Amino acid sequence: MAQSAPAPGYRRTSGPLDENPWAAGGVMFGGVLLMVDGVMGVIKGISGIASDEVYRRISKYTFTFDVTGWGWIHLVLGVILALVGWSILKGAGWARATGVVLAALNMIANFMWLPYQPIWAIISLAIDGFVIWALCTAPSKAVIQ
Repeated sequence: MAQSAPAPGYRRTSGPLDENPWAAGGVMFGGVLLMVDGVMGVIKGISGIASDEVYRRISKYTFTFDVTGWGWIHLVLGVILALVGWSILKGAGWARATGVVLAALNMIANFMWLPYQPIWAIISLAIDGFVIWALCTAPSKAVIQ
């Protein structure tokens, strides 16, 4: 039985399925973006913890926390995001689902953070949206060995 050639845009892998190179690149880019978003979260967190004057104080906002409290939220979430992003690049099976969940949680946190730093919150929302899309649309494989 002759084996057919892969469809244009696909390459034959060692397994039975063909892999779209765009999908593999999307997972790699999603993992890198998750790490970048984690580092941005760590920076936001350290800034909030170090000085309450870095971010604007908001009165009569539903999700008002102390800026130091927001700093700890961003710091912890940022460290976890960066570690999961690295695990995605290493091809860990659990990392994709965890990355989607954490990116969604980070989206919620950044939505609530919007009045404090609107530009950075919107950038983080966009990054998280792409990460969720990339991790949900491509098959999992180790991107780096």
